[in-house]
Parts: sequence; C-alpha cells; structure tokens
Amino acid sequence: MPSPAAESLARAVSGLAAALALGLPTASPAADLVVRVSGLGEPLGQVGCSLFAAATGFPMDSAAARVVWLAADAKGVSCRFSDVPEGRYAVSIAHDLNGNRRIDTNLVGLPTEPWGVSNNVRPSFRAPRFDEAAFRVAPGGQDMVIDVKVAQ
Repeated sequence: MPSPAAESLARAVSGLAAALALGLPTASPAADLVVRVSGLGEPLGQVGCSLFAAATGFPMDSAAARVVWLAADAKGVSCRFSDVPEGRYAVSIAHDLNGNRRIDTNLVGLPTEPWGVSNNVRPSFRAPRFDEAAFRVAPGGQDMVIDVKVAQ
C-alpha cells in the first residue's frame, strides 16, 4: 500500500501530465524588461514608454499597449515592465513636452515632439513598423535591458 506522500506525488505528476497532454499552459517564468531612454534634451514634461505585443496601434496609439509614464530627466529615464512573458514585442517612446500624454504632430502628420522606438528605427518619410522595431523576450524569465534614443 503506497504512503500518503507517494499518492500525493502521483496525483501531482498525473495532473501535470494531463495539462501537458491537453495543451494547457503551464506556468513559465516571466521577465522584467527595462527600457533605458536617452536623448532627452530637456527635463520638461513626461516620458511615456509603450510596450506592444502586436502591431495593432504601433507606434502612436498605445491603447493596446502596456504604458509607463515617468517625469522627464535630461540624464534619461528607465521604464520597467514587470512579468513580461516570452514573445515578440516592440517599444515606442514619447517625450511629451506639453502634458497631453501623446506625440503631437503638425498638419502633415509629422511628430513635433521627440520620439523613438526599439531598435532605434527612424524611417525618413513614414512611421516605423512593428516588425522593424520588434525584439524577442526569451523563455525562462531572463531579465533584459534595451536602449532607445529619442529625437525630434
């Protein structure tokens, strides 16, 4: 007759095997992502860091993103996103000088406030695409740091 501890272990192993067989997600460690923002010429306004898990809204509409707002500092700021699961992401940065929590644009749609995206992509006559700015958060919960430089 098996001991109660052996029966408990057998049930746990059986449950894990059933979850794997059904394709149910198992707990995997998530990472912390730190985005270091440089190039802030003035300590005015706020810096918004938006973490996108898909192309929807990237880079200007952060409704579908995780967003962190911090006071601007001429030395730079660091935005921290906790518990980021493995996957493909892109980051956009807004240096909001006037406090309206968005990047203002001129009549033809060009930004009038400093901005940046991951991989420091800066196309000349269009907005950066998600695929150009995308990076991978590795499995296993490895913390990572990315650097983004903003400019106008």
